[in-house]
Amino acid sequence: MHENDIAKIIVQTVFDLHKNLGPGLLESVYKNSLAYDLKEKSLIVESEVPVPFVYKEVKQDVGFRLDLLIEKKVVVEIKAIELLAPVHFSQVLTYLKLANIKLGLLVNFNVNLIKEGIHRIVNNL
Repeated sequence: MHENDIAKIIVQTVFDLHKNLGPGLLESVYKNSLAYDLKEKSLIVESEVPVPFVYKEVKQDVGFRLDLLIEKKVVVEIKAIELLAPVHFSQVLTYLKLANIKLGLLVNFNVNLIKEGIHRIVNNL
C-alpha cells in the first residue's frame, strides 16, 4: 500500500475518533485510541517506536520515539495542545529524516474542527 493510501485511512480514522471523543483529553488517550482503531482496520501499527540517532558515526541512545508508525511507511505524531508551534513541524520532519520515512502526519486533537489539526509533512515524497 502506498503512503498516500495509508494516510487517507489514517485521516478518516482521526476524523471519526475526534467526532467520538472531542477535544480536551490527554495525548496518550488519542494515541492509544487511534492505534486501536487503525489495527481494527487491519493496518500494522507500532507505538513508541525508537528512532536511532547516529552522530559522527556513534550511535546515541537519546530516546527519540515515534508516537505511531503505520505500515512502516507513515509516522503519526500526536499532540493535544492549545497551539502547534513551528518546532512541532520541524520535529516531525527530523523524525522522518532520521527514520528514512517519506510521510508524516502531525495531528493536534485539541481543536474544535479536526481538519484544522491535521498537517501533512513530507520528506522527499
